[in-house]
Amino acid sequence: MRQRRLRIVAAATVAALIALAGCSSNSGTPGSSGGNGGPAEITFWQSQFEPYQQKWFKTYVDKFNASQTDVKVKYQVVPGDTWQQKLKAAQAAGTQPDVATTNYGGIPAGVANGQFAELDGMLPDKAWSDIKENVSGFVQVGGKHYAYPMLVEPSTVLYYRTDLAKAAGLDPNTPPKTWDELLTWAEKLTKGTVKGMSIASVAPDLGWSSWGLQYNACGHLPINDDWSAANAKDPCYTKLFEFYQTLFQKGWIPQQPKVGYPDATPYGQGQVAMMANGSWAVGQLKQSFPAMIKNTAVAPFPSVDGDPSKPTATLGGWTLTVDAKSKHKEAAAKFIEYLLAGDPAIMADFFRQSGFSKYTVRTSVDQALASDPAATADPFMKIISDKVVATGKAEPAYPFDISLAFATAIESVMKGKSDIPAATQKASDAIDRVIKQQRLKGTAPKG
Repeated sequence: MRQRRLRIVAAATVAALIALAGCSSNSGTPGSSGGNGGPAEITFWQSQFEPYQQKWFKTYVDKFNASQTDVKVKYQVVPGDTWQQKLKAAQAAGTQPDVATTNYGGIPAGVANGQFAELDGMLPDKAWSDIKENVSGFVQVGGKHYAYPMLVEPSTVLYYRTDLAKAAGLDPNTPPKTWDELLTWAEKLTKGTVKGMSIASVAPDLGWSSWGLQYNACGHLPINDDWSAANAKDPCYTKLFEFYQTLFQKGWIPQQPKVGYPDATPYGQGQVAMMANGSWAVGQLKQSFPAMIKNTAVAPFPSVDGDPSKPTATLGGWTLTVDAKSKHKEAAAKFIEYLLAGDPAIMADFFRQSGFSKYTVRTSVDQALASDPAATADPFMKIISDKVVATGKAEPAYPFDISLAFATAIESVMKGKSDIPAATQKASDAIDRVIKQQRLKGTAPKG
């Protein structure tokens, strides 16, 4: 999720065209059969993630290839910072992959551009019914499926030091449920050089990390459902602005953070007593700061009014899609069914390898993990899965310019550069300009 947000679309080069044409398939075209009645050959591009993910993908690509003789998958890892450049170059050359990793937010635009094949009818009905209800819509446009989901990563989870909570007279078994209670915790946990908590405080990070809290405060994002006009001035956002403002102006969070929101280092190094971060921080803590685990607890990020059914996190994550121009769509779908929608043990192994820092989208995989001693012993997995993922919302599909406009307003109020009415008016005007300039009115995807 966070890699996707950092990608920059670069211009394609002749060298990239030549390299991709030579490596994407034996014949230089996607889905080559290899001739002589051999297996359908499909290419699979995976965006580069953590090292364990490349190992996991390769293991199961090899197992799939060995398990049958109808389809052969050619697997390629593409660095995230060159993904868009290489994909565009391959599309221009007609050598795009048959199957590719695609983030949820990219699906509506891809469908609008005719990039993805519809998967209904190519995967069994039980594959679709296995997807969790609040995730099912993430891979649909107009009621049709264009991707199969792999995982979700909640954007916002509350991590806190149980030892410091006890020392401050707080009950670590009863974490804060409301924003007001969280502010009280932040105040009491600010001691000497240790700040009460860390949370996003610059617009680029606020732009995406606050989506869940925007939903929590108002039940909607700062744009109308049909993307026809801004909705940033709704009074219900007042509490959201005041929440961030209080944290910053009281000095309960770092005033000049050295790392971005997704980085758990300040918490791991003991510089802050609580942390708002995504579920991926679990993996970073386990790998880089294992001594911190015994004194760390997680909880759903508090709700504005204490209602635990309201979302506080959006769910980013990855899917597999089939290219609309693939010559072997059914073969590509067969691979996706094997890897993501088949034996629950395959995906259970992925989540085990992730250190349970990412979360399943399938009921059957949940059931498989329920009998896995490693999963049941994990101190964080069940809470995040049951109490954060279960209420999470999809990331918005509109251009990030809209998110950045609203986030700029939050930062402005947070740091005392503007009052709330002026900031929200400026955000509203900026969002309306984006709608007009990018002709967004009426283009919101329908589930």
